[in-house]
Amino acid sequence: MRILIDADACPLPAKEILFRVSARLELTLVLVANSPMRFPESQRISLLVVPSGADEADDRIVELAAPDDLVITADIPLAARVIRKSSRAAVLDPRGNFLTEANIGPRLALRDLMDNLRTEGLNTGGPGAYSPKDKQAFANQLDKWLQNQLKK
Repeated sequence: MRILIDADACPLPAKEILFRVSARLELTLVLVANSPMRFPESQRISLLVVPSGADEADDRIVELAAPDDLVITADIPLAARVIRKSSRAAVLDPRGNFLTEANIGPRLALRDLMDNLRTEGLNTGGPGAYSPKDKQAFANQLDKWLQNQLKK
């Protein structure tokens, strides 16, 4: 079991939670990013820097994802690809929402609709700032997932 992190867009508070969890439970974390970044020195945490370019990090995460892994991403198309590849890999966004076979279709359709509206020049806004409530929801869902995994 590993935790793969779409690290370029993952909020720092979520990464900090993951770093602490890795140390406490001795879990392997793999940060995948287009550029170097700082992270705690640990044999269990690694950074995989991929070339800059559209979907380079996503492609690598999909390639690495295996059953029983957890992927942390807010990228809906990436989540859909991971779910299609391995329905046993879990996907959690940094705001504490699990993305599953049951809910990924509507989320992908909404994402595509909003993308089309932006392409047409409509200002659709974006997600709100990452809040303490988001951080708590993420921590709670991560904890529940880990407890279930550790019982297996």
